[in-house]
Amino acid sequence: MNILILSAGTRDKVVQYFNKELNGEGKVIATDCSNLAPAVYEADEFRLVTRINAPGYIDRVLNICKKDDIKAVFSLIDPELSMIAEREQDFRDIGVTPVISPYDLVETCFNKVKMAKMFAEYGLKTGKVYTSIDNFKSAVEAGEISYPIFVKPICGSASLHINMVSSDEELKGLFAMYDDLMIQEYMRGQEYGADVYVDMISGKCTAIFLKKKIKMRAGETDKSVSVKDEALFEVIAEFVEKAGFRGMIDIDLFDIDGEWYFSEVNPRFGGGYPHAYECGVNMPRSLINNLKGHTNPITIGEYEEGIVMMKYNEVMIRDMRDEELIP
Repeated sequence: MNILILSAGTRDKVVQYFNKELNGEGKVIATDCSNLAPAVYEADEFRLVTRINAPGYIDRVLNICKKDDIKAVFSLIDPELSMIAEREQDFRDIGVTPVISPYDLVETCFNKVKMAKMFAEYGLKTGKVYTSIDNFKSAVEAGEISYPIFVKPICGSASLHINMVSSDEELKGLFAMYDDLMIQEYMRGQEYGADVYVDMISGKCTAIFLKKKIKMRAGETDKSVSVKDEALFEVIAEFVEKAGFRGMIDIDLFDIDGEWYFSEVNPRFGGGYPHAYECGVNMPRSLINNLKGHTNPITIGEYEEGIVMMKYNEVMIRDMRDEELIP
């Protein structure tokens, strides 16, 4: 049972976890467009590929799947997820399971305006959003929102190009400089993250790990502590099942005055997933079970509270004197 991890980059832990859980039953093969991506050297084999925006990229991935007898494929970066979901049937036609939610759902996740509407449709609280300065000003006049606010791209990831704005002048300047921006309410509360697994066979939510974010860095959780909220677990499980998510997903939330507000859904492993795994929430094992044709038992909340994750810097040293270095 060979598993292909696309765009492995620096996500060494995820590659290590799959190697451990396969335990000799198959290989972990990793790709990246750079041979200086440390995570690929944690895999059994590495396949150097083009950048994802190069013509024919997914066809190259499909060829890797054929040659390496791949059973399942997933990506660790946002821009690649829609590409995989759009070609889902092509993967299935060659016997490969793409570990991804349906295409329309993935596209919704990466459009923050559509995502806010979706949260509202499912009865979930979320921050107010506006796509024009005029609509925002009308809301200010009505007392519905006030500065500071966030201005960000409607479609974006990794917290890129997000600006906290505190005045009309700043707001007008950003909208004059960039297209496809949105205004989002600044949510004054404690940020949390939920690592969630939705069974690929049954569609049932089988695992949820909730963590309080203590410190963030470049859009990823740097320090966090495990917590539980049984009522929230029920809300999350109902939402992801009804929406139709599959596999590993990552949800960002805020606790504002004792009420839960949903911020984003990332249909992939979150950057803070190692915290969940080390607390016993074993999503690689869940996926492997599904690939063997087995559904997973529901283990939501089966971990200890008060366990802290602290990321720290590490280095990898390799002798590459005979190789061309591709950054």
